[in-house]
Amino acid sequence: MPVSGKNAWSPVDRSRPDVSLRDLIAGGDRRSVRQSEQARALVNARPERVSEIAVLADDDDWLVSMRALDLLEKLAHEHADWVEPYKKLFIGPLADSDKWEVRLQVVRALPLLAWTPRERKRVIEILHRDVEHSQRFVAAWALDGLAKLAEADRTLLSLVTPYLDSFERSGSKALATRAKHIRARLLARGIA
Repeated sequence: MPVSGKNAWSPVDRSRPDVSLRDLIAGGDRRSVRQSEQARALVNARPERVSEIAVLADDDDWLVSMRALDLLEKLAHEHADWVEPYKKLFIGPLADSDKWEVRLQVVRALPLLAWTPRERKRVIEILHRDVEHSQRFVAAWALDGLAKLAEADRTLLSLVTPYLDSFERSGSKALATRAKHIRARLLARGIA
């Protein structure tokens, strides 16, 4: 049965270059993803449109910016090469946003991309800082990102291990669960 109204999901002709990605991700409130899945489908059909999403990451409307970063992070899981040209978005001013939702998208994306040694220093700085973030989702995913980097650089385990212990004893189910998941992943890879 079709759904009608402003928030209704409807199929989009993915081949049409005139469909506005911004219109698909604008509006609503901070809990809404608007029509992000439609935007993602358009970009998957026409990868050159990743550049439009990258531009939207710097939008004046922080919700548009956050949703654009979310799309870039989701795309990076399957097509990191599409996002690589725009990776500096994740280590620039957006990484220091006062909006936890923006910071969450940043910390989730950082371990998915390849970094130069100089950029990697900034990546580690962001993740290490955000492990202390007051928003538990940000803290948990920042630690997850540090742990993913530690899989390739075991010197980072000295940062990761104390946080795993702290998160497991924190009394927060979300932090303890993420820490147990991270520890299990590291153990499975013979790292921890």
